[in-house]
Amino acid sequence: MKNIKIRYRFDGSMFYGFQRQPGKRTVQGEIEKLLEIVLREKVNLISAGRTDRGVHALEQVSNFFTSSSIPPDKLKYALNKGLPLDIEIFEVEEINAEFNSRFMAKSRAYKYIMSWIKNPFESRYVTLVHEKIHKDKFFKILEPLIGINDFNNFRLSDCGSKTSIREIYNIAIEEKENKLIVDIKGNSFLKSQIRIMMGTALNVYFENNDENYLKDMLENPNKSFIKKVAEPYGLYLSEVNY
Repeated sequence: MKNIKIRYRFDGSMFYGFQRQPGKRTVQGEIEKLLEIVLREKVNLISAGRTDRGVHALEQVSNFFTSSSIPPDKLKYALNKGLPLDIEIFEVEEINAEFNSRFMAKSRAYKYIMSWIKNPFESRYVTLVHEKIHKDKFFKILEPLIGINDFNNFRLSDCGSKTSIREIYNIAIEEKENKLIVDIKGNSFLKSQIRIMMGTALNVYFENNDENYLKDMLENPNKSFIKKVAEPYGLYLSEVNY
């Protein structure tokens, strides 16, 4: 059996999320369906992350095992030829049998893009906010999240992770062409963690919550808080490092 690693990107607009779901169009489902045809065997993608419905990826990494003798370059060609236009494979390689794209990832990074200018041609790729966001003020709200924390209040109730302890290495914010781009890098993330972080931070920014609300959520992980889940459209899985 060969262990094959693939790197790819996708537009999540028309998918019901990344993870395979019966009767739903998902990224994992589309790739596995085509691999079964090309390789003539069922495969199971192991992936670095699972994105929500409507969330995009600039870089996703998966691996799978196969007994097929098709070379990586020909497999890449077959995948790009057969996959829908909203998925592009940009690397296929055979890797050592021990490699696991999920458990061996050292860090993952996400981008969240917001704009205060309405543009129908960006509606699936940028989250619209009702007024300009100043980056220094927004960074001050997000800053307490950096470091090792218990993010129990920043996940959905159906999150299956055994521990809610996570480390955020860095948060950087850039303003560019009427957009605010937030880059968040960490070891790994809980289900919808980024969207809850962003949604709740926006509530604080627009004075719907107290300025120390995120800090209180971290310091009281077993206390119930009202959390806001941000729209998925401006969220991108942007980088996976090993």
